[in-house]
Amino acid sequence: MWPAKRMGESKEECVSSYKERKREAGSGRGFEVLPSTIDSGKPMAEIRDTVILGSGCAGLTAALYTARAGLKPLVLEGHEPGGQLSITTLVENFPGWPEGIQGPELIGNMKKQAARFGAEYQHAHLEGVEAGAHPIKLRTSAGELQTRTLIVASGASARWLGLPSEQALIGHGVSSCATCDGFFFRDKDIAVIGGGDSAMEEAIFLSRFATKVTLLHRRNAFRASKIMLERAMAHPKIELRTNTVVEEVLGVDEKEVKGLRLRDVKSGEQDELKVSGMFLGIGHVPNTKAFVGQIDLDDEGYIKTTNNVFTTRNGAVVPAVFACGDVQDRRYRQAITAAGSGCMAALEVEKYLEEHGH
Repeated sequence: MWPAKRMGESKEECVSSYKERKREAGSGRGFEVLPSTIDSGKPMAEIRDTVILGSGCAGLTAALYTARAGLKPLVLEGHEPGGQLSITTLVENFPGWPEGIQGPELIGNMKKQAARFGAEYQHAHLEGVEAGAHPIKLRTSAGELQTRTLIVASGASARWLGLPSEQALIGHGVSSCATCDGFFFRDKDIAVIGGGDSAMEEAIFLSRFATKVTLLHRRNAFRASKIMLERAMAHPKIELRTNTVVEEVLGVDEKEVKGLRLRDVKSGEQDELKVSGMFLGIGHVPNTKAFVGQIDLDDEGYIKTTNNVFTTRNGAVVPAVFACGDVQDRRYRQAITAAGSGCMAALEVEKYLEEHGH
């Protein structure tokens, strides 16, 4: 099945365009394609056509497309089934839901939709991989797998403070995404935690909605770039506090953030800051530990891709291994962009398998 074909495009033309993209990746953009051989001699039952790592928006969209193509994808749900949306409350910026939809409900709907076409799910996480093998070999918490293609959609986990009160109020005033949740804090006082560019960007963005934004940093000096720090300092709605850590998020019993109990790291003195929301601006950790040395990662561990979803090793394209979603997107990190890249990865998997006779 070729749902990826453009209108009027034949299967042969679609294969030809895939080959052309591979040539572009190997020459015009300075990327070499590693040689690919798929062992088709083994029974189909022993080798999956595709395995998808991750069950957030990217992984489930990839599951939907590959399932509709008859590839019977296996989705490994990972340590955080459902990804970031599983801990999000109301989602108002995903198209098709005029009144918004709860994050877990959206994930549940996507999972059911892919399952309807034959996607399978397994509660397991990746422990090791041989990305250069053909077929690709996966070592998971549930056993070993072999697959002709692999879609990496394992996401990036937000860094949290680790406070029990913080964890209890995630989705109830505690958030790691200003773009996602800032709108809900119009005309309210909020706090942003962090001292780098991410925190400055969050604070500046949130100032569009909030009455006041207090930026809290545990150290004496901010590590943000000069230009971002100057913008935050000059903003009339933003107050910066250094040498300050959060001891407790108040409002657990009420199930909504009521304030923060703060401690000055130098004097030890404590005080309370009344806010309605707390945003974490201390970064994300991409879930790529198993791929160190297997494919190219950037300095922070995000997967490097070329032509949107093609992975590389030492600058050369790795055949049959594609990446999508937040695991390779450090800029947008939105549900809709993750879904879009999941679609791209799935279409490339279909074309790759078709080209190799599967």
